[in-house]
Amino acid sequence: MADDKRNLGGRSYGGPNKYIQRAGEIARLGDHAAQLGARAFLLADPFVLNQYGEALKTTMEGSGLTFQIESFNGECSRGEIDRVTGLVRASGAQVVVGIGGGKTADTAKMAAIATGARIVIVPTIASTDAPCSAVAVRYTDDGVYQEAHSLGRNPDMVIVDSAVIVNAPVRFLVSGIGDALSTWFEARSNLDSNSNNLVKPNMLPPAAGIAIARACHDVLMRDALAAKLAAEKGALTPAVENIIEANTLLSGLGFENCGVSAAHGIHDGLTVLDETHAFFHGEKVAFGVLCLLMLEGRPLAEISEMAMFCRSLGLPTRLADLNLASASKADIERVAEAALLPGAPTWKVAVPLSVAIVRDAIIATDAFTQQL
Repeated sequence: MADDKRNLGGRSYGGPNKYIQRAGEIARLGDHAAQLGARAFLLADPFVLNQYGEALKTTMEGSGLTFQIESFNGECSRGEIDRVTGLVRASGAQVVVGIGGGKTADTAKMAAIATGARIVIVPTIASTDAPCSAVAVRYTDDGVYQEAHSLGRNPDMVIVDSAVIVNAPVRFLVSGIGDALSTWFEARSNLDSNSNNLVKPNMLPPAAGIAIARACHDVLMRDALAAKLAAEKGALTPAVENIIEANTLLSGLGFENCGVSAAHGIHDGLTVLDETHAFFHGEKVAFGVLCLLMLEGRPLAEISEMAMFCRSLGLPTRLADLNLASASKADIERVAEAALLPGAPTWKVAVPLSVAIVRDAIIATDAFTQQL
């Protein structure tokens, strides 16, 4: 159930070939894509097409690209992945461009891998660390986590228009902070257990990945609240730029090169309860971070500090914050069971594990944060 720990002398590092973050960059997307091929397939969230559809056509046409634009159906599920892959193959695209949120990015990545196309990811929200990675997470049509796929190669380019990001609802940015908050704590968890990273089987985190994970945490602690307050007013400040980078690049490199742990495992477990489906990935991960710290027996002062950090941003710290105020012990046991499925990242935690232990860590986290 725990990861194979052979070849512990090796280490591996992975990341996108290029990362470019600048206000107005979406207008230059055609120039970036044209460096990779002459035929492009754009997969975009419906709201992206409504708001930026004309700008996307203009930049593609201006760069002389042959292109097709398709609307994403909302879930990175087997059916949607197969649908998009078929369209990409029929189009003969040399470049697949995923424009939108994390599930759009993951679907675009999987379709590009299946067809041998180059990959460009254009996040329009900074809500997850999916854009930079060679990992794609598949869900059921109803949004229940199924599995994470290792794709073998990272995106060729990640293009981030910070003006687009800051114009999105601030809840997305805050959710990304919740996801990024897990980066250092899960890296530390994996270092404690000598667990592998997500770049290559049976290899450990490199010093570079560990340093990036730590830098991600430092940026969050310094700039998160200032970025949230500025973004609420639509202001693009240095703090906002720093948090966009932390949520997208630093967290993406940190989690892939250091691995994930129980914060994401408990997130995956929470998806079995229908009440949590209204919450974003990073919101559930933020609660999972607090549960990870409790599961590891970290000092209550550290758990309290992170809980208060989350509260300052409006991230969940209690079961009630995830619509689970009425959840029974049996409900939380279902979460724990799902968090401990074979191969789940929860198994990387360097403490004894069982369904009862994980269940009680979640219950204890909720009891502690309720009294803060």
